[in-house]
Amino acid sequence: MSVVDPSIFKAYDIRGVVPEQLDEEIAYRIGRAFVRVVNPGRQGNQVVVGRDMRVSGPMLFAAVARGINDEGVDVIDIGMSATDMYYYACATTGAPGMMITASHNPKEYNGFKMVREMPYLLSGDEGIQEIRRLVEANRFGPAAAARGTVRTMDVREGFVTKVLSLIDVDRIEPLKVVIDAGNGMGGVMADAVYERLPVQLVRLYFEPDGTFPNHGGDPLLPENRAELEKRVVAENAHCGFAFDGDADRFFSVNDRGAFVPGDFMTALLAREFLRDHPGARVIYDLRASHAVPDTIRAAGGVPLMNRVGHAFIKKRMKDEDAVFAGEVTGHYYFRDFFCADSGIIPSLKVMEMLSRHHCKLSDLLKPLEEHYFISGEINVPVAQAAEKLARLEERYKDAQLLHLDGLSVEYPDWHFNVRPSNTEPLLRLNLEAKDPELMARKRDEVMEIIRS
Repeated sequence: MSVVDPSIFKAYDIRGVVPEQLDEEIAYRIGRAFVRVVNPGRQGNQVVVGRDMRVSGPMLFAAVARGINDEGVDVIDIGMSATDMYYYACATTGAPGMMITASHNPKEYNGFKMVREMPYLLSGDEGIQEIRRLVEANRFGPAAAARGTVRTMDVREGFVTKVLSLIDVDRIEPLKVVIDAGNGMGGVMADAVYERLPVQLVRLYFEPDGTFPNHGGDPLLPENRAELEKRVVAENAHCGFAFDGDADRFFSVNDRGAFVPGDFMTALLAREFLRDHPGARVIYDLRASHAVPDTIRAAGGVPLMNRVGHAFIKKRMKDEDAVFAGEVTGHYYFRDFFCADSGIIPSLKVMEMLSRHHCKLSDLLKPLEEHYFISGEINVPVAQAAEKLARLEERYKDAQLLHLDGLSVEYPDWHFNVRPSNTEPLLRLNLEAKDPELMARKRDEVMEIIRS
Protein backbone atom coordinates (compact mmCIF):
# COMPACT_ATOMS: atom_id res chain seq x y z
CA MET A 1 0.00 0.00 0.00
CA SER A 2 1.36 3.42 -0.97
CA VAL A 3 2.34 5.75 1.86
CA VAL A 4 0.62 9.13 1.59
CA ASP A 5 2.97 12.13 1.80
CA PRO A 6 0.83 14.97 3.22
CA SER A 7 3.17 17.59 1.74
CA ILE A 8 1.75 17.02 -1.77
CA PHE A 9 -1.54 18.63 -0.72
CA LYS A 10 -0.71 22.30 -1.22
CA ALA A 11 -2.46 25.67 -1.04
CA TYR A 12 -3.68 25.70 -4.66
CA ASP A 13 -3.27 22.16 -5.94
CA ILE A 14 -1.84 18.69 -5.40
CA ARG A 15 1.76 18.36 -6.59
CA GLY A 16 4.61 15.92 -6.04
CA VAL A 17 7.40 13.81 -7.51
CA VAL A 18 6.30 10.77 -9.56
CA PRO A 19 6.34 7.98 -8.46
CA GLU A 20 7.97 8.66 -5.07
CA GLN A 21 5.19 10.95 -3.82
CA LEU A 22 2.46 10.46 -6.42
CA ASP A 23 1.86 7.03 -7.94
CA GLU A 24 -1.05 5.14 -9.51
CA GLU A 25 -2.59 4.10 -6.21
CA ILE A 26 -2.49 7.61 -4.73
CA ALA A 27 -3.93 9.04 -7.97
CA TYR A 28 -6.73 6.46 -7.89
CA ARG A 29 -7.61 7.46 -4.32
CA ILE A 30 -7.47 11.15 -5.27
CA GLY A 31 -9.97 10.49 -8.06
CA ARG A 32 -12.41 8.83 -5.67
CA ALA A 33 -11.90 11.49 -3.01
CA PHE A 34 -12.42 14.31 -5.51
CA VAL A 35 -15.85 12.93 -6.44
CA ARG A 36 -16.88 12.77 -2.78
CA VAL A 37 -15.73 16.32 -2.09
CA VAL A 38 -17.28 18.04 -5.13
CA ASN A 39 -20.39 15.85 -5.51
CA PRO A 40 -20.72 16.15 -9.32
CA GLY A 41 -24.16 14.50 -9.41
CA ARG A 42 -25.84 17.91 -9.55
CA GLN A 43 -23.62 18.90 -12.52
CA GLY A 44 -24.41 16.04 -14.87
CA ASN A 45 -22.54 13.38 -12.89
CA GLN A 46 -19.40 13.98 -14.93
CA VAL A 47 -15.87 15.30 -14.40
CA VAL A 48 -13.62 16.97 -16.99
CA VAL A 49 -10.07 15.56 -16.99
CA GLY A 50 -7.22 17.03 -19.02
CA ARG A 51 -3.45 16.59 -18.93
CA ASP A 52 -0.36 18.36 -20.14
CA MET A 53 2.59 16.82 -21.98
CA ARG A 54 4.39 15.34 -18.96
CA VAL A 55 5.58 11.76 -19.38
CA SER A 56 3.63 10.58 -16.32
CA GLY A 57 0.38 12.15 -17.58
CA PRO A 58 -1.14 9.07 -19.28
CA MET A 59 -0.48 6.90 -16.21
CA LEU A 60 -2.02 9.40 -13.83
CA PHE A 61 -4.97 9.95 -16.16
CA ALA A 62 -5.75 6.22 -16.27
CA ALA A 63 -5.55 5.95 -12.47
CA VAL A 64 -7.59 9.03 -11.61
CA ALA A 65 -10.21 8.22 -14.27
CA ARG A 66 -10.58 4.74 -12.81
CA GLY A 67 -11.11 6.27 -9.37
CA ILE A 68 -13.75 8.66 -10.71
CA ASN A 69 -15.50 5.85 -12.60
CA ASP A 70 -15.49 3.63 -9.52
CA GLU A 71 -17.51 6.31 -7.75
CA GLY A 72 -20.14 5.96 -10.50
CA VAL A 73 -19.19 9.21 -12.27
CA ASP A 74 -18.36 9.72 -15.96
CA VAL A 75 -15.09 11.22 -17.22
CA ILE A 76 -14.94 13.76 -20.05
CA ASP A 77 -11.46 13.23 -21.48
CA ILE A 78 -10.29 16.40 -23.25
CA GLY A 79 -6.88 14.85 -23.94
CA MET A 80 -3.59 16.70 -23.90
CA SER A 81 -4.41 20.36 -23.39
CA ALA A 82 -3.34 23.64 -21.89
CA THR A 83 -4.80 24.54 -18.52
CA ASP A 84 -6.77 27.49 -19.91
CA MET A 85 -8.40 25.11 -22.40
CA TYR A 86 -9.32 22.89 -19.46
CA TYR A 87 -10.93 25.87 -17.70
CA TYR A 88 -12.91 26.51 -20.88
CA ALA A 89 -14.09 22.88 -20.89
CA CYS A 90 -15.20 23.06 -17.25
CA ALA A 91 -17.03 26.34 -17.82
CA THR A 92 -18.85 25.29 -20.99
CA THR A 93 -19.85 21.83 -19.75
CA GLY A 94 -20.72 23.07 -16.26
CA ALA A 95 -18.77 20.14 -14.84
CA PRO A 96 -16.07 20.04 -12.16
CA GLY A 97 -12.62 19.08 -13.35
CA MET A 98 -9.13 17.78 -12.72
CA MET A 99 -6.16 19.02 -14.75
CA ILE A 100 -3.11 16.75 -14.56
CA THR A 101 -0.12 19.10 -14.48
CA ALA A 102 2.75 20.32 -12.35
CA SER A 103 2.83 23.64 -14.21
CA HIS A 104 6.44 24.91 -14.33
CA ASN A 105 7.98 22.32 -11.98
CA PRO A 106 10.78 20.02 -13.22
CA LYS A 107 9.92 16.99 -15.33
CA GLU A 108 9.77 14.50 -12.44
CA TYR A 109 6.80 16.34 -10.90
CA ASN A 110 3.10 16.06 -11.65
CA GLY A 111 -0.17 16.82 -9.91
CA PHE A 112 -3.74 18.08 -10.13
CA LYS A 113 -5.40 21.50 -10.44
CA MET A 114 -9.03 21.01 -9.46
CA VAL A 115 -12.19 22.94 -10.31
CA ARG A 116 -15.29 22.65 -8.16
CA GLU A 117 -17.40 24.81 -10.45
CA MET A 118 -15.91 27.61 -12.53
CA PRO A 119 -14.49 29.92 -11.39
CA TYR A 120 -14.19 28.25 -7.97
CA LEU A 121 -11.15 26.02 -7.55
CA LEU A 122 -10.28 23.74 -4.72
CA SER A 123 -7.64 25.18 -2.39
CA GLY A 124 -6.05 24.27 0.91
CA ASP A 125 -8.83 26.17 2.64
CA GLU A 126 -11.58 24.80 0.42
CA GLY A 127 -11.42 21.09 -0.35
CA ILE A 128 -7.81 20.03 -0.76
CA GLN A 129 -7.29 19.12 2.90
CA GLU A 130 -10.59 17.27 2.83
CA ILE A 131 -9.28 15.23 -0.10
CA ARG A 132 -6.09 14.58 1.87
CA ARG A 133 -8.04 13.17 4.81
CA LEU A 134 -10.06 10.86 2.54
CA VAL A 135 -6.94 9.68 0.71
CA GLU A 136 -5.13 8.98 3.97
CA ALA A 137 -8.08 7.10 5.47
CA ASN A 138 -8.54 5.01 2.29
CA ARG A 139 -11.99 3.75 3.29
CA PHE A 140 -13.65 3.97 -0.10
CA GLY A 141 -15.10 0.48 -0.24
CA PRO A 142 -16.06 -1.39 -3.41
CA ALA A 143 -16.74 0.31 -6.73
CA ALA A 144 -20.24 1.57 -7.50
CA ALA A 145 -22.59 -0.97 -9.04
CA ALA A 146 -23.02 1.32 -12.04
CA ARG A 147 -19.47 2.43 -12.86
CA GLY A 148 -18.91 5.58 -14.83
CA THR A 149 -17.60 5.74 -18.37
CA VAL A 150 -14.90 7.68 -20.22
CA ARG A 151 -15.77 9.69 -23.32
CA THR A 152 -13.53 12.01 -25.30
CA MET A 153 -14.36 15.61 -26.17
CA ASP A 154 -12.45 17.95 -28.48
CA VAL A 155 -12.87 21.49 -27.20
CA ARG A 156 -10.05 23.12 -29.16
CA GLU A 157 -12.16 24.81 -31.84
CA GLY A 158 -14.53 26.27 -29.28
CA PHE A 159 -11.62 27.47 -27.18
CA VAL A 160 -9.95 29.22 -30.13
CA THR A 161 -13.22 30.94 -31.05
CA LYS A 162 -13.70 32.06 -27.45
CA VAL A 163 -10.28 33.61 -26.93
CA LEU A 164 -10.36 35.41 -30.28
CA SER A 165 -13.75 36.88 -29.33
CA LEU A 166 -12.02 38.76 -26.50
CA ILE A 167 -10.10 41.04 -28.88
CA ASP A 168 -10.94 43.10 -31.94
CA VAL A 169 -9.38 40.83 -34.56
CA ASP A 170 -9.84 43.42 -37.30
CA ARG A 171 -7.74 45.90 -35.31
CA ILE A 172 -4.64 43.68 -35.29
CA GLU A 173 -1.90 45.01 -37.55
CA PRO A 174 0.76 42.90 -39.27
CA LEU A 175 3.24 42.22 -36.49
CA LYS A 176 6.20 39.93 -35.97
CA VAL A 177 6.47 38.02 -32.72
CA VAL A 178 8.81 35.34 -31.39
CA ILE A 179 7.11 32.72 -29.22
CA ASP A 180 9.02 30.28 -27.03
CA ALA A 181 6.65 27.50 -25.99
CA GLY A 182 9.39 25.69 -24.07
CA ASN A 183 8.13 22.26 -25.27
CA GLY A 184 5.00 22.84 -23.20
CA MET A 185 1.36 23.20 -24.21
CA GLY A 186 1.65 26.80 -25.37
CA GLY A 187 2.85 25.96 -28.89
CA VAL A 188 -0.22 23.91 -29.72
CA MET A 189 -2.48 26.74 -28.57
CA ALA A 190 -0.47 29.49 -30.26
CA ASP A 191 -0.50 27.77 -33.64
CA ALA A 192 -4.27 27.26 -33.52
CA VAL A 193 -4.96 30.87 -32.49
CA TYR A 194 -2.35 32.86 -34.41
CA GLU A 195 -3.11 31.24 -37.76
CA ARG A 196 -6.26 33.40 -37.68
CA LEU A 197 -4.28 36.65 -37.31
CA PRO A 198 -1.99 38.71 -39.61
CA VAL A 199 0.96 37.96 -37.33
CA GLN A 200 4.29 36.48 -38.43
CA LEU A 201 5.36 33.87 -35.89
CA VAL A 202 8.92 32.83 -35.15
CA ARG A 203 8.51 29.52 -33.33
CA LEU A 204 10.82 28.20 -30.61
CA TYR A 205 10.23 24.72 -29.16
CA PHE A 206 6.59 24.28 -30.14
CA GLU A 207 6.73 20.48 -29.93
CA PRO A 208 5.20 19.25 -26.63
CA ASP A 209 7.81 17.18 -24.78
CA GLY A 210 7.50 16.37 -21.09
CA THR A 211 11.24 15.86 -20.74
CA PHE A 212 11.84 19.60 -21.32
CA PRO A 213 14.82 18.91 -23.63
CA ASN A 214 15.75 22.55 -24.33
CA HIS A 215 15.19 24.49 -21.11
CA GLY A 216 13.07 24.45 -17.96
CA GLY A 217 9.38 25.23 -17.89
CA ASP A 218 9.48 28.41 -15.79
CA PRO A 219 10.19 31.56 -17.88
CA LEU A 220 10.53 33.62 -14.70
CA LEU A 221 14.02 32.13 -14.42
CA PRO A 222 16.41 34.19 -16.59
CA GLU A 223 18.15 31.16 -18.04
CA ASN A 224 14.85 29.86 -19.43
CA ARG A 225 14.13 33.01 -21.44
CA ALA A 226 17.67 33.96 -22.51
CA GLU A 227 17.27 32.55 -26.01
CA LEU A 228 13.94 34.29 -26.50
CA GLU A 229 15.46 37.64 -25.53
CA LYS A 230 18.25 37.22 -28.07
CA ARG A 231 15.95 36.05 -30.85
CA VAL A 232 13.59 39.01 -30.52
CA VAL A 233 16.50 41.36 -31.25
CA ALA A 234 18.00 39.14 -33.97
CA GLU A 235 14.64 38.82 -35.74
CA ASN A 236 13.84 42.54 -35.36
CA ALA A 237 10.52 41.42 -33.88
CA HIS A 238 7.94 43.63 -32.23
CA CYS A 239 8.06 41.51 -29.06
CA GLY A 240 8.49 38.00 -27.71
CA PHE A 241 6.19 35.75 -25.68
CA ALA A 242 6.76 32.71 -23.50
CA PHE A 243 4.47 30.34 -21.62
CA ASP A 244 5.06 27.96 -18.73
CA GLY A 245 4.58 24.20 -19.08
CA ASP A 246 0.78 24.09 -18.90
CA ALA A 247 0.44 27.49 -20.63
CA ASP A 248 -1.69 29.24 -18.04
CA ARG A 249 1.03 31.85 -17.45
CA PHE A 250 2.28 34.48 -19.89
CA PHE A 251 5.65 36.23 -20.09
CA SER A 252 6.82 38.89 -22.49
CA VAL A 253 9.98 40.44 -23.87
CA ASN A 254 9.94 43.90 -25.41
CA ASP A 255 11.32 44.92 -28.80
CA ARG A 256 14.74 45.57 -27.25
CA GLY A 257 14.96 42.04 -25.90
CA ALA A 258 14.31 43.08 -22.28
CA PHE A 259 12.06 41.03 -20.01
CA VAL A 260 8.82 42.77 -19.01
CA PRO A 261 8.08 42.38 -15.27
CA GLY A 262 4.64 40.99 -14.50
CA ASP A 263 3.61 44.03 -12.48
CA PHE A 264 4.40 46.38 -15.37
CA MET A 265 2.46 44.15 -17.77
CA THR A 266 -0.45 44.10 -15.31
CA ALA A 267 -0.42 47.91 -15.26
CA LEU A 268 -0.40 48.18 -19.08
CA LEU A 269 -3.17 45.61 -19.55
CA ALA A 270 -5.25 47.16 -16.78
CA ARG A 271 -5.10 50.52 -18.53
CA GLU A 272 -6.30 48.92 -21.77
CA PHE A 273 -9.22 47.24 -20.04
CA LEU A 274 -10.18 50.48 -18.31
CA ARG A 275 -10.34 52.25 -21.67
CA ASP A 276 -13.10 49.83 -22.64
CA HIS A 277 -14.64 49.42 -19.15
CA PRO A 278 -14.46 52.82 -17.42
CA GLY A 279 -14.53 52.69 -13.62
CA ALA A 280 -14.12 48.92 -13.45
CA ARG A 281 -12.43 47.03 -10.63
CA VAL A 282 -9.01 45.47 -11.23
CA ILE A 283 -7.34 43.00 -8.86
CA TYR A 284 -3.60 42.82 -8.29
CA ASP A 285 -1.49 40.75 -5.93
CA LEU A 286 0.17 42.20 -2.86
CA ARG A 287 3.71 41.67 -4.22
CA ALA A 288 3.18 44.15 -7.05
CA SER A 289 4.88 47.44 -7.75
CA HIS A 290 3.00 50.60 -6.84
CA ALA A 291 2.90 51.09 -10.61
CA VAL A 292 -0.14 48.81 -10.67
CA PRO A 293 -2.55 50.62 -8.30
CA ASP A 294 -1.24 54.01 -9.43
CA THR A 295 -1.95 53.19 -13.09
CA ILE A 296 -5.38 51.76 -12.29
CA ARG A 297 -6.40 54.89 -10.36
CA ALA A 298 -5.01 57.19 -13.05
CA ALA A 299 -7.12 55.34 -15.62
CA GLY A 300 -10.24 55.78 -13.50
CA GLY A 301 -10.40 52.23 -12.17
CA VAL A 302 -10.65 50.75 -8.70
CA PRO A 303 -7.54 48.78 -7.59
CA LEU A 304 -8.14 45.84 -5.27
CA MET A 305 -5.15 44.18 -3.58
CA ASN A 306 -5.38 40.43 -2.98
CA ARG A 307 -3.41 37.55 -1.54
CA VAL A 308 -1.39 35.45 -3.96
CA GLY A 309 -2.86 32.38 -5.66
CA HIS A 310 -5.18 31.58 -8.54
CA ALA A 311 -7.85 29.92 -6.36
CA PHE A 312 -8.15 33.09 -4.26
CA ILE A 313 -8.02 35.57 -7.13
CA LYS A 314 -10.65 33.77 -9.22
CA LYS A 315 -13.07 33.84 -6.29
CA ARG A 316 -12.37 37.52 -5.59
CA MET A 317 -12.90 38.38 -9.26
CA LYS A 318 -16.29 36.70 -9.26
CA ASP A 319 -17.31 38.29 -5.96
CA GLU A 320 -16.20 41.80 -7.01
CA ASP A 321 -17.13 41.54 -10.71
CA ALA A 322 -13.59 42.66 -11.53
CA VAL A 323 -12.84 43.01 -15.23
CA PHE A 324 -9.19 41.93 -15.01
CA ALA A 325 -6.57 40.69 -12.56
CA GLY A 326 -2.81 40.20 -12.72
CA GLU A 327 -0.08 38.63 -10.64
CA VAL A 328 3.62 39.46 -10.86
CA THR A 329 4.39 35.82 -11.70
CA GLY A 330 2.59 35.92 -15.05
CA HIS A 331 -0.95 34.86 -14.17
CA TYR A 332 -3.54 37.09 -15.88
CA TYR A 333 -7.27 36.68 -15.31
CA PHE A 334 -10.22 37.82 -17.39
CA ARG A 335 -13.83 38.32 -16.36
CA ASP A 336 -15.01 37.44 -19.85
CA PHE A 337 -13.04 34.20 -19.74
CA PHE A 338 -14.93 32.80 -16.75
CA CYS A 339 -12.67 34.76 -14.33
CA ALA A 340 -9.90 32.31 -15.26
CA ASP A 341 -6.23 32.80 -16.05
CA SER A 342 -4.88 32.17 -19.51
CA GLY A 343 -1.52 32.30 -21.26
CA ILE A 344 -2.79 32.94 -24.78
CA ILE A 345 -5.29 35.73 -24.01
CA PRO A 346 -2.75 38.26 -22.66
CA SER A 347 -0.58 37.63 -25.73
CA LEU A 348 -3.56 38.63 -27.86
CA LYS A 349 -4.24 41.70 -25.73
CA VAL A 350 -0.62 42.80 -26.21
CA MET A 351 -1.04 42.47 -29.99
CA GLU A 352 -4.22 44.55 -29.73
CA MET A 353 -2.47 47.13 -27.51
CA LEU A 354 0.46 47.57 -29.91
CA SER A 355 -1.95 47.90 -32.83
CA ARG A 356 -4.10 50.41 -30.98
CA HIS A 357 -1.21 52.69 -29.98
CA HIS A 358 0.94 52.26 -33.11
CA CYS A 359 4.09 52.21 -31.02
CA LYS A 360 6.71 49.89 -29.60
CA LEU A 361 6.23 47.95 -26.39
CA SER A 362 9.39 49.56 -25.03
CA ASP A 363 7.78 52.99 -25.52
CA LEU A 364 4.73 51.97 -23.47
CA LEU A 365 6.96 50.63 -20.71
CA LYS A 366 9.32 53.60 -20.52
CA PRO A 367 7.22 55.80 -18.16
CA LEU A 368 6.91 52.90 -15.71
CA GLU A 369 10.60 52.03 -15.87
CA GLU A 370 11.52 55.67 -15.16
CA HIS A 371 9.38 55.96 -12.03
CA TYR A 372 9.23 52.52 -10.39
CA PHE A 373 12.33 50.57 -9.40
CA ILE A 374 11.69 46.95 -8.57
CA SER A 375 13.84 44.00 -7.62
CA GLY A 376 11.80 41.41 -9.45
CA GLU A 377 11.00 38.21 -7.58
CA ILE A 378 14.06 36.76 -5.82
CA ASN A 379 13.80 33.17 -4.60
CA VAL A 380 15.95 32.13 -1.63
CA PRO A 381 16.17 28.51 -0.43
CA VAL A 382 15.44 28.41 3.32
CA ALA A 383 14.95 25.70 5.91
CA GLN A 384 13.15 27.77 8.56
CA ALA A 385 10.81 30.15 6.77
CA ALA A 386 8.80 31.11 9.87
CA GLU A 387 11.96 32.00 11.78
CA LYS A 388 13.19 34.23 8.93
CA LEU A 389 9.85 36.02 8.73
CA ALA A 390 9.90 36.64 12.48
CA ARG A 391 13.40 38.17 12.23
CA LEU A 392 12.30 40.43 9.39
CA GLU A 393 9.23 41.56 11.33
CA GLU A 394 11.35 42.43 14.35
CA ARG A 395 13.88 44.30 12.20
CA TYR A 396 11.23 46.41 10.47
CA LYS A 397 8.71 46.73 13.29
CA ASP A 398 8.57 50.52 12.86
CA ALA A 399 7.04 50.11 9.39
CA GLN A 400 3.45 49.53 8.38
CA LEU A 401 3.11 45.74 8.47
CA LEU A 402 0.61 43.48 6.72
CA HIS A 403 0.20 39.71 7.15
CA LEU A 404 -2.25 39.00 4.35
CA ASP A 405 0.24 36.65 2.67
CA GLY A 406 3.64 36.24 4.26
CA LEU A 407 4.99 39.59 5.50
CA SER A 408 4.50 42.92 3.74
CA VAL A 409 6.55 45.89 4.98
CA GLU A 410 5.69 49.43 3.88
CA TYR A 411 7.79 52.58 4.33
CA PRO A 412 7.13 55.94 2.63
CA ASP A 413 9.93 55.47 0.08
CA TRP A 414 10.27 51.66 -0.17
CA HIS A 415 8.35 48.47 0.50
CA PHE A 416 8.66 44.72 0.18
CA ASN A 417 6.85 41.42 0.56
CA VAL A 418 8.40 38.14 1.63
CA ARG A 419 6.31 34.99 1.51
CA PRO A 420 6.97 31.25 1.63
CA SER A 421 6.53 29.36 -1.61
CA ASN A 422 3.55 27.02 -1.65
CA THR A 423 5.36 24.54 -3.89
CA GLU A 424 9.05 24.66 -2.92
CA PRO A 425 11.21 25.27 0.23
CA LEU A 426 11.80 28.91 -0.69
CA LEU A 427 11.16 32.43 0.49
CA ARG A 428 10.14 34.78 -2.32
CA LEU A 429 11.14 38.45 -2.05
CA ASN A 430 9.69 41.36 -4.06
CA LEU A 431 10.97 44.85 -3.22
CA GLU A 432 10.49 48.34 -4.64
CA ALA A 433 11.94 51.77 -3.89
CA LYS A 434 11.66 55.34 -5.15
CA ASP A 435 15.09 55.27 -6.82
CA PRO A 436 17.43 52.54 -8.09
CA GLU A 437 20.14 53.16 -5.48
CA LEU A 438 17.70 52.80 -2.56
CA MET A 439 16.18 49.72 -4.16
CA ALA A 440 19.57 48.01 -4.49
CA ARG A 441 20.62 48.93 -0.95
CA LYS A 442 17.40 47.76 0.68
CA ARG A 443 17.25 44.62 -1.47
CA ASP A 444 20.71 43.62 -0.28
CA GLU A 445 19.83 44.49 3.32
CA VAL A 446 16.73 42.29 3.34
CA MET A 447 18.55 39.49 1.53
CA GLU A 448 21.30 39.51 4.16
CA ILE A 449 18.72 39.00 6.91
CA ILE A 450 17.07 36.14 5.02
CA ARG A 451 20.37 34.38 4.29
CA SER A 452 22.03 34.90 7.66
